Amino acid sequence: MDQNDAIMAALRARAQRREERRRFFKVAGSAAVLASAGSLLSACDDDDKTTTPTPTPTPTPPPTLTDADVLNFALQLEYLEAQFYTYAVTGEGLPGSQLTGTGTQGAIMGGRKVTFSDPVVAQYAAEIAGDEAKHVLFLRNQLGSSAVAQPAIDISAGSTSAFSAAARAAGLINDNQSFDPYANDENFLLGAFVFEDVGVTAYKGAAPLISNKTYLEAAAGILAAEAYHAGLIRTVLYRKGLEAPSLRTSADKISDARDSLDGSSDLDQGISLSDGKSNIVPTDTDGIAYSRSAGQVLNIVYLDKTAKSAGGFFPSGLNGNIKTSAAN
Repeated sequence: MDQNDAIMAALRARAQRREERRRFFKVAGSAAVLASAGSLLSACDDDDKTTTPTPTPTPTPPPTLTDADVLNFALQLEYLEAQFYTYAVTGEGLPGSQLTGTGTQGAIMGGRKVTFSDPVVAQYAAEIAGDEAKHVLFLRNQLGSSAVAQPAIDISAGSTSAFSAAARAAGLINDNQSFDPYANDENFLLGAFVFEDVGVTAYKGAAPLISNKTYLEAAAGILAAEAYHAGLIRTVLYRKGLEAPSLRTSADKISDARDSLDGSSDLDQGISLSDGKSNIVPTDTDGIAYSRSAGQVLNIVYLDKTAKSAGGFFPSGLNGNIKTSAAN
């Protein structure tokens, strides 16, 4: 082999080695990319596993109300009405044996006999007092050992009493005055007006919550009795208001105050229309009495439009599972 042949052989060998190196790096580079991709995918898989969001806990639903819960709520409203009427008529409250039960038993604040000047009003008051006392007995008998005790009730007449707070909210008195529902016939009627319409709407609102047909029929019977009472109080107030317009105006202001407590919807009506004509039966456009939820009822008896568990006529709240007013 001459010198030229040796040079050409060396160049071919170098080119062959260069080509082999290219193939090696090409293959090696592909393997590295695949390895990197595999590592990346593996890392992504790990990220998926570690960043999976923790499920949001499902809120615990409120306890389902039973028929006993609804009847116990009604019972405590009956305690309030029965005590007010019984004191106004007799000067004494319900027997102690009718006030016991589960929960915390409370005392009665205030209450005294009214010296009625109108014998008709006195008879009406006595009849209603008898009915309300019977409602307490009936509900307690139906509930048996499940009946709740009477909670603390404020039916006093002082400047810091629930009646005075209600009258103040209605604009009947100023901050330095007090309202005494036992002072005379007219004040007694206004005091009764605070409660009666609320009782009617409470029973109507509770009706869909009662599943036992026997209890439902009984509640419908009490609703009817409360409606008779409310209609009677509204009628007497309107009749007396013809001679004393300020009395009729006071009743309408109480209605407005109740309406301001139970929310934005118009669920209350006074005893007279804008033209002065009577409005004995407060109904909607279909002639149907309106309803209130338990929370709205408590807004009125607690005298507070926010969510509270005590206040007003029930200064320590209610016993049982229904005790919080609505947030309006």
